Amino acid sequence: MGEVHPALILLAGGLLLFALPTGPRRVVSVLLPVFGFLNLLAIPEGAMWQITWGGYEMVALRVDKLSLLFGYSFHLAAFIGAIYALHLKDRLQIGTGLIYAGSGVGAVFAGDLIALFVFWELLAITSVFLVWARGGERALRSGMRYLAMQIASGLLLLIGAVCCYLKTGSLSFDHIGLGATYHYLLLFAFGIKCAFPLLHNWLIDAYPESTPAGTVFLSAFTTKTAVYALARGFAGEEVLIYIGAVMTIFPIFYAAIENDMRRVLSYSMINQIGFMTVGIGLGGALGINGAVSHAFNDVIFKGLLFMSMGAILFRTGSIKASELGGLYKSMPWTCACCIVGASSISAIPLFSGFISKSMVIQGAADSGAVVLWLVLLFASAGVLHHAGIKIPFFAFFSHDAKIRCREAPLNMRVAMTISAVLCVVIGSYPPLLYDLLPHPVDYVPYTTTHVVLQLQLVFFAVLAFVVLMLTGNYPPELPCVNLDVDWVYRRALPAAVRGVVRTGGPIVDGFFAGGKALVQKLIAAIREQHNTEGLFGRAWLSQSNVLIAIIFLAIYLIYFF
Repeated sequence: MGEVHPALILLAGGLLLFALPTGPRRVVSVLLPVFGFLNLLAIPEGAMWQITWGGYEMVALRVDKLSLLFGYSFHLAAFIGAIYALHLKDRLQIGTGLIYAGSGVGAVFAGDLIALFVFWELLAITSVFLVWARGGERALRSGMRYLAMQIASGLLLLIGAVCCYLKTGSLSFDHIGLGATYHYLLLFAFGIKCAFPLLHNWLIDAYPESTPAGTVFLSAFTTKTAVYALARGFAGEEVLIYIGAVMTIFPIFYAAIENDMRRVLSYSMINQIGFMTVGIGLGGALGINGAVSHAFNDVIFKGLLFMSMGAILFRTGSIKASELGGLYKSMPWTCACCIVGASSISAIPLFSGFISKSMVIQGAADSGAVVLWLVLLFASAGVLHHAGIKIPFFAFFSHDAKIRCREAPLNMRVAMTISAVLCVVIGSYPPLLYDLLPHPVDYVPYTTTHVVLQLQLVFFAVLAFVVLMLTGNYPPELPCVNLDVDWVYRRALPAAVRGVVRTGGPIVDGFFAGGKALVQKLIAAIREQHNTEGLFGRAWLSQSNVLIAIIFLAIYLIYFF
């Protein structure tokens, strides 16, 4: 092995699964990530493969320690996800799930922006089927909104790549920085998939609507690919510190009042990505190592939490906190695995989250940013509260909802157990992960200061939860939906559009007619200046493709800004 692109085994194998009968499909689905991982081990660090395509040499593979870390993580996630989905007879979920995993692998090994764009869009197209696989109107609508945001991210990436080429003559995907206007397009492209504040609702909207197995796959690849892209392109950019700090804080309040347990975990995911974003913004060996090691750990412990909630949904048909409780009696194995995942995400010592999250917090302390350090401590206590305590408490303990069901299927328990064991092993023996990090690690997590500080956070978070519960001041678990800021486009924007269409039809028509003429004139100017008659021919303009015209208009404005 080692002569095959790391993404190809998962991509081609995922397609093959659609043609196989149930029995062989289950075996092959588990073996594909194993073969992909063995193939990856055989590719030497520093390898770079180019593909000539239409006169352009696309760098389809670039291997270094940063890409290898995410490559290992994604193959592990695909392996665990395939085991978790073994009970399914549905070809769609496991097939698209592994193609989706292959797309993530391809993205983290992409050596230029065009290769990244190809896999970036494959991530969007394949992952949406995991939302739609659940069926029903809610899943359909959520999937459409999800796809729109993912495609928008890809378009921004494409525009940024074109602008980069026009300005520099290069499409290499290395450190980008924020030295030019079009760099912000790339930052926003990565920011959408990273669930930046105000761009995050696709995650909260779509992930809880997926199938139990689909959500496990979704939790592993899209956002972590975006974290990789930020680490590759924008390490050390100060703006990411502020964005990440906001991401660690605001989900806490929504998660506290959320009734859907998978939505709670979705908010928690944004919180954890916030820590990664802060680490990338801090830069330096400690910040980057902390960010990417936390991404690696998050794939495991967040997947474990989604698997435990998926098992509950699979057995009970419900995932609402107001309808659950007392399940430790019926699902003790799932309960134990959930507690391990909750301990890991809460960064309790001897669990994986502790060794990576503490690196980011220590990086903030070393930078002298006292306020940032306090914000991260508060965020750590907050995630301990809603993911470390709320999830296992309301699902398995709390009041007894009188639900008596069977334990999760064997394959689900095996997948959860693998993740739980990894959480404990990595947390107990940090060098297992530290040896994979892109920079040499000069950090010891198990010092008296680190351990005592984290145990204090655990103690006061538990104390606050107990006091709120005993005094009756804890937000009640009510059957409701929190729209968050997506109220703007799910309620306000459609109402506004309907109002404009009813009252201002002629004005709207005139606006678009004038806009079309302006776009055509500007594109004609681009055609004349850049001598791209073949791309911007009259036949293309006659199709009145306003969307594409606006894209190239944006390129024109940014390039000449």
